[in-house]
Amino acid sequence: MKRLTMIVVLVLAQASAAAHRPVNLKVLKVQVELDRAGFSPGVIDGRMGPTTKKALATFQKQRKPKLAVGPIIRYLITPEDAAGPFVTIPSDVMQQESLPALGYTSLLEEMAERFHSTPAFLQQLNPDARFVEGEEIEVPNVEPMVIRGLPSKPAGETPPEQLGPETKHGREAAPAKPKVVVTVSKTNSALTVTDTGGRIVFYAPVTTGSKHDPLPIGKWKVNGVQFNPTFRYNPQLFWDADPRDAKATIPAGPNNPVGLVWIDISKEHYGLHGTPVPSTIGRTQSHGCVRLTNWDALRLAGMVKPGTRVIFKK
Repeated sequence: MKRLTMIVVLVLAQASAAAHRPVNLKVLKVQVELDRAGFSPGVIDGRMGPTTKKALATFQKQRKPKLAVGPIIRYLITPEDAAGPFVTIPSDVMQQESLPALGYTSLLEEMAERFHSTPAFLQQLNPDARFVEGEEIEVPNVEPMVIRGLPSKPAGETPPEQLGPETKHGREAAPAKPKVVVTVSKTNSALTVTDTGGRIVFYAPVTTGSKHDPLPIGKWKVNGVQFNPTFRYNPQLFWDADPRDAKATIPAGPNNPVGLVWIDISKEHYGLHGTPVPSTIGRTQSHGCVRLTNWDALRLAGMVKPGTRVIFKK
C-alpha cells in the first residue's frame, strides 16, 4: 500500500516537468479515435507507446470503419468541478481508513481522469492554465467519465442509471445486456470482450498478477458488480504487506485501491477492477486481480452481468 502511494506522488510530480513539451496531435487523434471506438489505449498522453500500438493493431484487425473526430475540445471548469472535496491521502493504511472517502487529490487529477488522461498531459495541453473554476481548458475529445456519486452497492445490485425508465406503472425493465465473453491475456496484458459471433466489441489494456500472485488461468464467471466499492485490506492476503498491519476497511472513491468498480468473479478473492493510478495499467504488476483504468472498468461493468463467462489465459 505504501508503494502505491509513492507511485501516486511520483506521477503527480512528473506533471510539471512535462508541461511545456509539444503535443503530438497526430498520435493524440489516434488515441482519441481508438478510445471512442471502444479500443482503449489506456491513458491518453499523446505518445505512441505499447498500449496504444496494441490497441491500434487490434482495431485494425477488426476492419472496423475509422472514426473521424477532432482530437481536442474545450471544457469550462464548473463550480461543481472545483468544489471537490479534495483530499490528502496518507500512506498509512490505518490513517486512510479514517478518511470519509478516497477522493481526488486535486482538481487537476479530477479533470485528467474525467478525460481519460494524466495530469502531466493536461498541463502539456494547457501550459498556462491554473485549473480553477471558470477557466476554459483544452482536453482530449473523449466521452467524459462521470462519477455518479453512488453509494457502495452489494455485488450484483444494479445502479440506478442502468435501470429502465420510471413510469406511472412502475419502472420499466432495462434492455437486456447482450451475451458476451470476457477474455484476459496474461501475455498481451490485454482484455477483450467478444460477442456471440466472436467479434471484439471492447478492448482495453490491463495489469495482471505477478510472480507472487499469478493470474489464475482458467474459466470463471461473473458473480456481480459493485460500484464505488470499499476495500477490505487483509495483510494476510498480500505477500508485500507489513505483518504488523491490522485489517482495515478503506473508504470508497476514485483513489481506493480497486478504483470505482469491482467485478466479482467465481474465483475466490479475485476480480476485475479499477485503479487509483491509471498511468500504471499494462506497465506494473498487481496482486493477482485484473486491473483497468477506472473509465475502462466502468465501461466493462456496463457490458457484463452475473453469469458472464470470464476466461484468463496465458
